[in-house]
Amino acid sequence: MCRHLAYLGPPLPVGDLLLGPPHALYRQSWAPRHQRHGTVNADGFGVGWYAEGDPAPARYRRAVPIWADLSFTDLARVVRTGALLAAVRDATEAGADGEAAAAPFAADRWLFSHNGAVTGWPDSLAPLGAGLPPAALLRLEARCDSALVWALLLGRLRAGEELGEAMAATVREVAEAAPGSRLNLLVTDGERIAATAWGDTLYVLARPGGGTVAASEPYDEDPRWQQVPDRTLLLAERGDVLLTPLKEPSA
Repeated sequence: MCRHLAYLGPPLPVGDLLLGPPHALYRQSWAPRHQRHGTVNADGFGVGWYAEGDPAPARYRRAVPIWADLSFTDLARVVRTGALLAAVRDATEAGADGEAAAAPFAADRWLFSHNGAVTGWPDSLAPLGAGLPPAALLRLEARCDSALVWALLLGRLRAGEELGEAMAATVREVAEAAPGSRLNLLVTDGERIAATAWGDTLYVLARPGGGTVAASEPYDEDPRWQQVPDRTLLLAERGDVLLTPLKEPSA
C-alpha cells in the first residue's frame, strides 16, 4: 500500500520526477488517482539514487509524510541522477519501525520497494522466513512484510539468479504461501529496472528525450504512458522494455 517509481535515463534533478509533474509522487502522497487500497501515503517516504561512477546507491528516508519534510525540496532540486527509485508509504500495520520500514530498502547495488501487502502477515510467511539463513533474518531493516519479501528476493539475487527469474520466483512463492497478497515489487541496480504487476497498478513511460519510468501511476497526462497488465513482469534497460506474463502458483 504505497506509490512508487523508478527511473533510468539521462541525468536530471530528482525534483523533475518527484516534485515537478502535476501528479508527481509528492502529490500522490495525499491524492493518488489510481490507488486501489488505502487513500493517503503519509507513513514515510524515501528516495534512492546513484551517483556517477559509484555503484552503491545513496538513500534519503524519513518516517514523516513527504510534504512535512521541508528540506527535501532543496535536496531534490540540486541532486542529479540517471537512476533512482522512490516511494511514499501507507503502512500495512501502524507503527512498524518508522524510517527503517520506508522504501527503498537497499543492499549491495540494489534498491527495492514493495507496493502491496502480504495476507496473513506474519504467520503466513513464517515457513519462508524459517528457510532464510539466520544472519539474513538478523539483518532485516524492519519487522514488516516488505522487509521479509526483500530478504527472500535478495537471497536469490546473491545466489546468482537472474533478476527477472528471481523476481518471478519470489512473487510465486509468496503468493503461494499467502494467497490474495498484493505483490507489486520494484527493483533497480542503476542499470536496469524490474517490476511486477500483481494486485495493483503499474505503468511504464518512454520519456521524450530518453529514459524509462516505471511507476504505480502516471505523474502527468502524457499519452505515452502504458498500463502494464496484472500478473506481468516488466524488465527495462535504457530504451528497451520487455513484458512477460507471470504464472500463478501451483494449486
